[in-house]
Amino acid sequence: MTTYKDRAAAPTGRLTLAEILEIVTAGEVPLKFTAYDGSTAGPEDAVVGLDLKTPRGTTYLATSPGELGLARAYVSGDLDMLGVHPGDPYDLLRAMAGKTDFKLPPARVLAHIVASIGVEHLLPIAPPPQEALPRWRRLAEGLRHSKTRDAEAIHHHYDVSNTFYEWVLGPSMTYTCACYPDADATLEQAQDNKYRLVFDKLRLQPGDRLLDVGCGWGGMVRYAAKHGVKALGVTLSAEQASWAQRAIEEQGLSDLAEVRHGDYRDVRESNFDAVSSIGLTEHIGVANYQSYFRFLQSKMRPGALLLNHCITRPDNRTGPHAGGFIDRYVFPDGELTGSGRIITEAQDVGLEVVHEENLREHYAMTLRDWCRNLVEHWDEAVAEVGLPTAKVWGLYMAGSRWGFESNVVQLHQVLAVKLDERGGNGLPLRPWWTP
Repeated sequence: MTTYKDRAAAPTGRLTLAEILEIVTAGEVPLKFTAYDGSTAGPEDAVVGLDLKTPRGTTYLATSPGELGLARAYVSGDLDMLGVHPGDPYDLLRAMAGKTDFKLPPARVLAHIVASIGVEHLLPIAPPPQEALPRWRRLAEGLRHSKTRDAEAIHHHYDVSNTFYEWVLGPSMTYTCACYPDADATLEQAQDNKYRLVFDKLRLQPGDRLLDVGCGWGGMVRYAAKHGVKALGVTLSAEQASWAQRAIEEQGLSDLAEVRHGDYRDVRESNFDAVSSIGLTEHIGVANYQSYFRFLQSKMRPGALLLNHCITRPDNRTGPHAGGFIDRYVFPDGELTGSGRIITEAQDVGLEVVHEENLREHYAMTLRDWCRNLVEHWDEAVAEVGLPTAKVWGLYMAGSRWGFESNVVQLHQVLAVKLDERGGNGLPLRPWWTP
């Protein structure tokens, strides 16, 4: 019997696509693979798998080995995922995780692979239209994290369709990590509990003023207003602002709540009693953290609290840039760093950090429930945004779920206070909120 090692050491004849896959993965094919040339690889009894359907898919995989090539082939319809629903391919991604590391074979073997698939498949072709431009070409929208370029990046992700988001996110229209009071809680209960937790950590009282930057569809703003707080939210997404203002009016909260379409850096008001930033830090760029925290501090009265809620890396050494799929299909220009860097930057502008916690497992559960919603509304979602975009969302959310479960990423809430002139913070000696 000829094994992949035999073929890799002394390949003869034209290699099939399955044989090439076995060579570049060193025989580690954790799922069933089938290809349009009739070849197969991987365990015969595997319940999940990949089906390479077209020569164009081969070009995507050959010109961009790894997650970006796989994403291109999948989104374009040239690669199918077997045994999973496209709205939640979690089981397949978990099977692949850490087991499909592409390795460059020796030069002689590589030459044989090229001869087998054809040189034409090594010439790059246009990616699917759902893909954002590479970083270097985004200069047309301005320097990274300029107001113009940030607005374009937010538009790419958040202005998909409010109807689509209603199906995926549920009635709360909250696109950030929930906080589950128990394992059996529903998504809506968990999102309401998250807003309750933020509200309580900020020690908000009726009559206080809250600034919520990167406010999304205004969930925190509306929660605060329902509890007597005058709340101002700001978002770069025109679709979010329009939806949020309509919800504010329908719920009779216009006297206390407002959501503006604009950049948080354009907020002129100050002397807020509290500031919340829930899911914005990922978009502003690590190099801008100091100016970000300094700006938020300038909007706070002495004794005011800041709650910063964002996705982080599990360490403070890894570079900030996202992988190819996330950067090109999900969050253009998004950057992540460790919670230590976030705490350091907040402290370095003079804020006193009084508490932080990691809600990593809660985000995995949140993504599980979002995928469940997408599966339930799959046909409507495809009709609303198209099959390729719906597939991007299923892939992104299921992959992110695995990322949180396996500690590739985390979710941290950092609570800080603006000290008065004497260095006082006016806070109770122990935490004043319940988990």
